[in-house]
Amino acid sequence: MEKKSWLNNIKWIFSVSNRFARVDRKGKSAATSVLATLGICFGVMTLIVVMSVMNGFQMSFIDSILELSSYHIQAKENDSNCDYSKLQQFCKENKNILTVSPYYEAQTLMTSEYNKESAAIIRAVDPMCYIDDDGFFYQMKMRRGSFDLFEENSIVMGSTLARNLGVTVGDVVNLFVLSGSDDVSLFSDDRTFTVTGIFTCGYAEINSSFCYINIREGEKYFGNAANITYGIKLTDKEKDSLVISQLKKAFSEYSFTSWREYNKSFYGTLRIEKNMLMLLVALIFVVVGINIYNGMRRLVFERRSEIAILSAMGAGNSQIQSIFVSRGFITGFVGAVSGVILGLLISINMSFVFEFVSSIMFWLQYCVTSIFSPENLIYVQENSTYSLYASIPARVYYKEVVFIFLFGLASPLFASWGASKAVLKMTIAEVLHHE
Repeated sequence: MEKKSWLNNIKWIFSVSNRFARVDRKGKSAATSVLATLGICFGVMTLIVVMSVMNGFQMSFIDSILELSSYHIQAKENDSNCDYSKLQQFCKENKNILTVSPYYEAQTLMTSEYNKESAAIIRAVDPMCYIDDDGFFYQMKMRRGSFDLFEENSIVMGSTLARNLGVTVGDVVNLFVLSGSDDVSLFSDDRTFTVTGIFTCGYAEINSSFCYINIREGEKYFGNAANITYGIKLTDKEKDSLVISQLKKAFSEYSFTSWREYNKSFYGTLRIEKNMLMLLVALIFVVVGINIYNGMRRLVFERRSEIAILSAMGAGNSQIQSIFVSRGFITGFVGAVSGVILGLLISINMSFVFEFVSSIMFWLQYCVTSIFSPENLIYVQENSTYSLYASIPARVYYKEVVFIFLFGLASPLFASWGASKAVLKMTIAEVLHHE
């Protein structure tokens, strides 16, 4: 019986609210209601699109770092009694682990036959990692040559590093200065490697400093005391803490480090940048909330006679307040749902949006130039920056979409609740006196 009474109360509140809304479509508050709904819609849409594009940019950096540089977990030997075969077998049996790859790493000053030099990080890896590791394969986009480290003294390097050295596929470079153990010569003119491939990825730092050689050359040139590291890739990078705890229980002779500890300042900067951008765009909801608050206060004042009649008929103050709060809920719900739909449509088709904007800007520039400076038409061309943006896919995280939807829904709801508190201060005698 109580449940039926509660449902009837809800139906009554929305029925009266809907009646007020139909009357207000011809009144002064009609424009305010429409603008509030549009404000919530465009606010939610803008925030979803901005966050999706920002996620796409940031994750292109982070994915390149994780797949090519830091891995998800790094394991290092604490003593000489470590058995890599046991670690490898454990990783194969663990459902949270995709691959494990050994590698050596050293710093070098590289010189080319064109008398150019550049500092670099040289990593000695298993040449099969390009085939066995899907993430490595996807992030390492070969611009020239191939990732071929099977030939003796072959090397694959980043595109910016190759440009700094002035080399291309088939040229020879020398590891003139090489860090390593005491049995490695610091300077040498005969550590020569032939460039077999030039790659590019989504992180400029890797393009300008990373190069890869076969792990057997690493054992040869880095010295007997060179420390080997095992890079571990996970099915979900967020499960790093869980996997590290499992690995520590099974292998006390290794030390394990999460990807979160590498480039910590860089990840922190990206997080702050994203949060600040989200905060700035979220100010749209503050502005819309203030407009709804002012419009709802005016609506309460205009409905004083109806409020008095409802009170005289036995409606409580909380029920009357709920009528106006429901108006805010409907405004927020309609605006937030339509904003989510538009935001997802734009985010999913972001490449088309950038190409469309590029075409619009080109033809606008072309028309203006043809009118005011026709002799410069030959210099008008599409901005290549838009093509670069279009190549970076927007990434939609549905937890963020839900949070934005709830934020868009809460903004008019709280504004309506605050504005309708004036109902609680009104009495029937006071209303009739003003009438």
